[in-house]
Amino acid sequence: MAPTRKTEIKRFMRNLDRPKMELVLLLADVEDPVNVGSIFRIADACGAKELILTGISARPPHRLLSKVSRGKERRVAWRYEPDPVPVLEELGRQGYSRFAVEITADALPYDDDSVNYAGRTCLVVGHEDHGVTRRVLATCDHAIFLPMYGKGASLNVHVALGVAAFFALHAAAADKARR
Repeated sequence: MAPTRKTEIKRFMRNLDRPKMELVLLLADVEDPVNVGSIFRIADACGAKELILTGISARPPHRLLSKVSRGKERRVAWRYEPDPVPVLEELGRQGYSRFAVEITADALPYDDDSVNYAGRTCLVVGHEDHGVTRRVLATCDHAIFLPMYGKGASLNVHVALGVAAFFALHAAAADKARR
């Protein structure tokens, strides 16, 4: 087996069928520019329609964010809004299902069969230390979480969002194929 060259990788990726889903990622107070830069890369990799930065989230222009994102902040459609709640309310009116990636009393595992990611989906993550606030959770339709089987209680916010986003894309595609 030989490694694939950049042009071959680009050609290979171009020929993949992208799942038909409108995905929006919303960052509610994700403060660390390394996390935000990584999420720009995730948004690009997932083909997200938009990345919305809110509150105290780091945002371009920022040297460290740009370095980590590898320039994806110039490719991904993004905007900054001071308050996430009105944005989430507007997304709800537009038909988006809003999922907070957060452990709550009624949160379901991200891969639970009853979680429906089809259509328009917005995934919301919060601050690195205290997560998604109660105010933002009250605006979301659902809460999902990633089960942790080791001693740690959580993954880094960008890793958790990456897992949830790719699962949502492929679950929506699998659900559509079953119909």
